[in-house]
Amino acid sequence: MKSFKVIILSVAVALAGWAQTPAKTRASGTVTAVDPQAHHITIKTEKGDSMTLTVGDHTFLRHQAPGETKATDIKLTDVVVDDKLVASGVESADHKSMDAGTILVLTSADIAAIHKKEDEDWQKRGTSGVVSAVDPAAKTVTIKVGQREVTVLASDKTTVRRYSPDSFKGSDAKPSTFAEIKAGDQLRVLGNREGDKVTAEQILAGTFRQIAATVESYDPQTHELKVKDLSTKKPVSIKVDSDSQLNKLPPEQAAMLARVMQGGRGRGGDAQGGAPGAGGPPPGGAGRGFGGRGRGGRGDMAQVLDHLPPMPVTELKKGDAIMVLTTEGTDPSKVTAIRLLAGVEPLLTSPNAARDIMSGWNLGGGGGGEGN
Repeated sequence: MKSFKVIILSVAVALAGWAQTPAKTRASGTVTAVDPQAHHITIKTEKGDSMTLTVGDHTFLRHQAPGETKATDIKLTDVVVDDKLVASGVESADHKSMDAGTILVLTSADIAAIHKKEDEDWQKRGTSGVVSAVDPAAKTVTIKVGQREVTVLASDKTTVRRYSPDSFKGSDAKPSTFAEIKAGDQLRVLGNREGDKVTAEQILAGTFRQIAATVESYDPQTHELKVKDLSTKKPVSIKVDSDSQLNKLPPEQAAMLARVMQGGRGRGGDAQGGAPGAGGPPPGGAGRGFGGRGRGGRGDMAQVLDHLPPMPVTELKKGDAIMVLTTEGTDPSKVTAIRLLAGVEPLLTSPNAARDIMSGWNLGGGGGGEGN
């Protein structure tokens, strides 16, 4: 999703109109404390610093719901922890406090509504794939979406962000540049798509790992899976949190998928139609199976995986084979699971199965408050 910096652009004009005196500075952030008796609001700014806002009789304290053109006056007691706000006023020399002239508040419900709308937009106009080529001069990126290649057209107006090495949440992504995009990156693009071309409005890029492994143990206290990476033969600790998606392939589907990976044909027939998975349109149609006759081909694998029922991590036992899409990790031996797929024993005969399956699986969400 868009960062709060993007959200505040939509209210900048309103802020300027409400202020009766020229705003010296502007600050935005998340409310961490409210003290009505001291007339103070404490926020954590986007830079991570703490700032105390003084709310006086001269302060315009207002709320504007998403989609509304008019703001309403509110009381200091209406402001609660976790609300977002944008304030303008006179800042202290140490930047730790502000005498606020105008404060615009966005409630948690407002933020949820904005996130929902953005998620819906990503679902309708989002495209996910793995970068196969970058042309800095033309400002284009070629991504593999299933078996198809899609060209991403960027411009100076395109917003580029990069996922944190230890997080797959869009809200944790940092501002980046087109020059930092490289082959092998997982790319999520928001923009209008015509055929095999996407005009990018937003780009989320990141380096993720695809691991084929066997389970050694699970610690319910730390929520960590201990596994053996089948490629490196080294142990890896995989954190499984509430945003991790875990699924298990039924034996019949695993066998069918294995045949597709080996160049055979499944029984699903044509891959046409269907609802997109979270975070982007279908790479090649939703697919009613693993059939190779439709235009989706391997792109349909992601759609089938997205529709598998969830699996609790406690179902995993020692020796189970899994494929995991994880964060890159600042420490390669400790990563966080984005997507985990069990029941994959038949697929391990293909050396590139983990890469082909996991890299094409949607990261999910729009990129803000989700696992997105």
